[in-house]
Amino acid sequence: PRLGDILQKLAPFLKMYGEYVKNFDRAMDIVNTCMQRSSPFKDVVQNIQKQEVCGNLTLQHHMLEPVQRIPRYELLLKDYLKKLPEESPDRKDAEKSLELISTAANHSNAAIRKMEKMHKLLEVYERLGGEEDIVNPANELIKEGHIQKLSAKNGTAQDRYLFL
Repeated sequence: PRLGDILQKLAPFLKMYGEYVKNFDRAMDIVNTCMQRSSPFKDVVQNIQKQEVCGNLTLQHHMLEPVQRIPRYELLLKDYLKKLPEESPDRKDAEKSLELISTAANHSNAAIRKMEKMHKLLEVYERLGGEEDIVNPANELIKEGHIQKLSAKNGTAQDRYLFL
């Protein structure tokens, strides 16, 4: 008869999904690379995927499930609260659960954004030929793009590419 109190107890553990989400793209790349480069690995994975317990889904699909879990809980709770009567004994617990799960979702989203920014910075690092002083966790790529540098001597314009 109650859902909010159960989810409230489990919600703090959902923050760990942020770490999983943060490393998800890299994990997918590794699995895909291994599938392409190693026939024995590919055969093992395909044999496992054929098992009934896998529901005809790929390893990559199963890896995606945890990424989608927190947003699903959040949607479930929002829908539950819409239909739950105001006087329900589960109301306060469900509202608190939604608050905690929303915090976990924000944590996961922040982890994703942080990794995306670091990837961008690493791309710039590679494009600049290994300029070591830019790869620092405190650094952040704010903007990049073409600009025109005007010569102070004669006013001629020179094309440049700027990383801020």
